[in-house]
Amino acid sequence: MALDPLKIRIDFPILDQMIYKRSLVYFDNAATTQKPRQVINAIDKYYLLQNSNIHRGVHYLSQMATQAYEDARVHIQHFINARLSQEIIYTRGTTESINLVASSFGKKFISKGDTILVSNLEHHSNIVPWQFVCEEKGAVLKVIPINDEGEILLDAYTEMLDEKVKIVAVTHVSNALGTIVPVKEMIRLAHLKNIPVLIDGAQSVAHFQVDVQDLDADFFCFSGHKMYGPMGIGVLYGKEHWLEDLPPYQGGGEMIKDVTFEKTTYNDLPFKFEAGTPNVCDALGLDAALTYMQNLGLSEIYGYEEELLHFATARLLEIEGLKIIGTSPQKAGVISFLPDGIHPYDLGTILDKLGFALRTGNHCAQPLMHRLGIQGTLRASFAFYNTKEEINRLAEGIITAKRMFD
Repeated sequence: MALDPLKIRIDFPILDQMIYKRSLVYFDNAATTQKPRQVINAIDKYYLLQNSNIHRGVHYLSQMATQAYEDARVHIQHFINARLSQEIIYTRGTTESINLVASSFGKKFISKGDTILVSNLEHHSNIVPWQFVCEEKGAVLKVIPINDEGEILLDAYTEMLDEKVKIVAVTHVSNALGTIVPVKEMIRLAHLKNIPVLIDGAQSVAHFQVDVQDLDADFFCFSGHKMYGPMGIGVLYGKEHWLEDLPPYQGGGEMIKDVTFEKTTYNDLPFKFEAGTPNVCDALGLDAALTYMQNLGLSEIYGYEEELLHFATARLLEIEGLKIIGTSPQKAGVISFLPDGIHPYDLGTILDKLGFALRTGNHCAQPLMHRLGIQGTLRASFAFYNTKEEINRLAEGIITAKRMFD
């Protein structure tokens, strides 16, 4: 069934707002998605009826909250087709998931002179944690190059996979350009050399089906708030043998089995990596978001957003002097663009007054902007509640703004 965005929008009351006396057009979905009533209701239900600390209480509320929290973990397992529920680690988001792997993997497996590979497409969150490891261990961070269209150069990547490389960390979808990276092939090539691969899936799981077993990813990270769930909750998937081998990231609370002043024994997976009081409420909110997406249909979401992307690309290219940055034929619902003769921030400010929520700047991808020879872009990123009418409004808004600078 084709999605009906007008029916879907009923579930998102925030979209009914007027901004500067104009109806809101929300095109900043790559930064964070809006939340449907079903997610908000799940959060309300927890605090109204279920609020309790989990795993430690024998009373009814604790047992009920614990069951809901662990049921959500199983739901996440099935959503990304992990082999085991204990391969699902709750975190605060993609950034913490990457930091967890970088810290724990670095402690045990990275030594002086080793190499860590990232790509030129990465968000800062998949660069800086690895720089920490390199500085601490005396390792080297190397960058997989891209072409001018924003695509990974696979031949160059293959040549970089030598015996010094200990891990590859690469995005699944570029947050700045929308490029869909051929991660399955990159993982296959790395595994030929027994090199593990971490995938930053923050921008992929909201747009199309992810199967971590099919990808054969060693680690996969994503955030709830970029897939219609709440902020403050995220997921690290890791293959069981890697999670067993890695030392804990933080100490205290749930991650211990036995503690004496002489020695601590760590808990079993997944609790080994979940120190402290868990974010139960937002885990249940994420659970509700996954259900919402599945009810719409992940293939239907991808098909509709791809239709929006193609429509928006054609519509914006009709505007004289406007250039789209990132032209890979394999893209998710993101368009970065630059208007001739207008600073992106100035255009973004004008569009804001016309009711548009877009992102301006380097999109936490400064090295990518340097590679492309620009300071930043305007970015429109789409979700299943957006419409072609909104895209037409955006095109008209850009044309109106350009006239102001003529």
